[in-house]
Amino acid sequence: MTNLAKERLKIYVPGEAASLLEKLGEFLRQRNINCYVVGGFVRDGLMGRTNSDIDLAVAGDALETASEVARAFSARMVPLDEVNQVARVVFLQAGYQWHLDFATIRGSIEEDLRLRDFTVNAIAVKLSEAKGNWPRVEIIDPLGGFSDLGLKIVRAVSDTSFRQDPARLLRAVRLAATLDFTIEPDTEALIQRDSRLITNVAAERLRDEIGYILETHKAYQSFRYLDRLGLLALLMPELTSSRGVTQPKEHFWDVFEHSLETVACIERLLREQDNSKEDEIISQAPWSSDLADYFGQRSAGGRTRKALLKLAALLHDIGKPAAKTIEQSGRMRFLGHAKGGASMAVQIMERLRFSNREIKMVQLMIEHHLRPGYLLSEDMPSRRAIYRYFRDTVDVGIDTLFLGLADHLAARGPTLDLDQWRKHVEVTQYILAKWFEGKATVAPPKLIDGHILMEKLGISAGPQIGQLLEMVREAQAAGEINTAEEALDLVRKHLENNQ
Repeated sequence: MTNLAKERLKIYVPGEAASLLEKLGEFLRQRNINCYVVGGFVRDGLMGRTNSDIDLAVAGDALETASEVARAFSARMVPLDEVNQVARVVFLQAGYQWHLDFATIRGSIEEDLRLRDFTVNAIAVKLSEAKGNWPRVEIIDPLGGFSDLGLKIVRAVSDTSFRQDPARLLRAVRLAATLDFTIEPDTEALIQRDSRLITNVAAERLRDEIGYILETHKAYQSFRYLDRLGLLALLMPELTSSRGVTQPKEHFWDVFEHSLETVACIERLLREQDNSKEDEIISQAPWSSDLADYFGQRSAGGRTRKALLKLAALLHDIGKPAAKTIEQSGRMRFLGHAKGGASMAVQIMERLRFSNREIKMVQLMIEHHLRPGYLLSEDMPSRRAIYRYFRDTVDVGIDTLFLGLADHLAARGPTLDLDQWRKHVEVTQYILAKWFEGKATVAPPKLIDGHILMEKLGISAGPQIGQLLEMVREAQAAGEINTAEEALDLVRKHLENNQ
């Protein structure tokens, strides 16, 4: 289908978006401004999907048009690229947020579409002709994007697409993962040819594309694909240095393969794979609607806990190559790799401009990813051990438990000992129950504070106050004390014994 399609097609547009676009179309018509809906919104609508990001190509100054629209509709305008005239207007419609990105048309609409990234994104609809009639609307499709939607392929619009914008190298993989498409062979060859250009892309754009990949249920396949295309080594050279680093016999794969397999196991544990219900090993592992909601929580950077957990899985053993030693007995060890790997992950995430909160979450997961395994040494971990675990992992204790489960599965692979796995699952279930049933064990309510210690026991302000309060909290979590009087008595005896 090329040029102006005479056949009318159905584009799914939610009622709120249709209403918003109809009002916008009338506003622009009165000002004689031609406007086209383009890109992902049209693509997803043709696939029967919704998209809250609406790309608009306007004839004229996009920044000025966006500013006028924002004023007229009491919305918020954010300039995105003043050089190339791109601006965003954020609308709140029926309690939902819509992002309308305005860009200036480069030449005719057909010429503009030929400058876009992929054919499935190079489809347009003239807004004035739609007039709310989205079930039967004409599309402008000069590059056969509608046909490629049917074929489920990602195809570059030209052989210079990636040279024009190297961020498209990563976006192609992200788009394939998001849509469950495959990258067309000639486009794949172009990616391999131009892969080194990825180093010229702004860190924030790389971060966002990686984040989108992590949010999909195909993060594992995508990272494998990025490795085959030569992009992973350029994005995270620290990770690929673990390739071929052997591990003890308990591990089925080398460090690099194990790291990728851990991401796959996270996706299985989060029930993101189609066969998860038939997966007997995974069916034993904990899952609930509460856990699904928990991993769907978003960080300050906008990424979910599940995305950050997958990133931690990918990087959790990144410190092993530097920490590897072989003793005279032949025993292989990786002492300190968790702490060292956490520091390396921080450097990678800082380089990619992740938020401080996201960096801290991944750092804690990696630093403590061995802790769940340590809790298996007892029949069931004590209340004190559980308290200490959640205290040290701060607010990623549950995330780290799942990282521990994935690490276990990815270490053994097809040689998994089912009895050991059941034990690991049982202990994890027990710890999670302590968290969800009541937080008295993991975060006991305060019995006393520093002012009480200074007033009742005559202790001077200083670091000792914090140490004593932590001792009280730990004893409380262990069930040894339950009242303020018992807390004061514990502190009093401790001070007497240490005079």
